[in-house]
Amino acid sequence: MSWLNQMPSRIRIAGLVVTVVVLCAVIGMLAFASLSVTIGFIVGAGMTPPVHRWILQRRSPVASS
Repeated sequence: MSWLNQMPSRIRIAGLVVTVVVLCAVIGMLAFASLSVTIGFIVGAGMTPPVHRWILQRRSPVASS
């Protein structure tokens, strides 16, 4: 960290800005991914009962041998 203090202040500020932008991008991607997963679980939970009923109605009798 001592090498960072030896840098000119413009470079330190630019490095800080770049670091903040990268961290915000990573946090934003994680939040978007978790939101997508949450929405996927909600949609899946809503679709499961009707799809399960449809599968049970379409079950054909097993052919005996």
